[in-house]
Amino acid sequence: MSAARTEGPGEPEDFPGPGEPPPPAERVFGDRFPDAVRYAEILADVAVTRGLIGPREVPRLWERHLLNCAVLAEAVPEGVTVCDVGSGAGLPGIPLALARPDLRITLLEPLLRRTNFLQEVVELLDLRHVTVLRGRAEEVMGGFKSVHVVTARAVAPLDRLASWGVPLLRPYGEMLAIKGSGAAEELKTARAALGKLGVVETSLLRVGEDVVDPPATIVRVKVGESPGGIRFAAKRAKAARLERGRRRRG
Repeated sequence: MSAARTEGPGEPEDFPGPGEPPPPAERVFGDRFPDAVRYAEILADVAVTRGLIGPREVPRLWERHLLNCAVLAEAVPEGVTVCDVGSGAGLPGIPLALARPDLRITLLEPLLRRTNFLQEVVELLDLRHVTVLRGRAEEVMGGFKSVHVVTARAVAPLDRLASWGVPLLRPYGEMLAIKGSGAAEELKTARAALGKLGVVETSLLRVGEDVVDPPATIVRVKVGESPGGIRFAAKRAKAARLERGRRRRG
């Protein structure tokens, strides 16, 4: 890696660019369209260099990644708090943040090299409504303020993903997971596990019909008054007590 690449995501070199943005991109991102273009350039260059995006993904960054993630905005209520679990290179969290400045978004990611990248991008694009947090969902539970919406993309099978994301929700919150063509079967397989986590309603959504082809498929799971179920309620309470003890000692 050259010295220029280690300074941050602002210095593209000889990597092929992501290509011209599709016509719907300007409409989807609105005033933040120039920042979406910059983010695409960063993904095509620095994210590839750092192993966050595969080189073969570069030609399809707009359709398969940026727009496929940004259309998630159609399913997110106005003005809510969001946690993007396993954010990786910022997908779907950063496209969602660019499309929806009304949201307060936390990018949750356990790996240091990825959180470093995310923090650089957030600062470069001046995403003041976005926070980067390093950690695993089960580790941050005690000191993390519950959110209205959890998002995720290509993180894990639905039952395992729900065990990480659902406990981070506020009562009556929802998790939105971008899934592929097997979403219906995956949801069917996970129903029993979801019920134990306090999920009271599930559905499949198709979003972005006039933006991406095929439209993005989202699994939506809504929780009742006990996100994560009884087991996680006890776990949250214990984690909160430990966190309060650490704060007092500090």
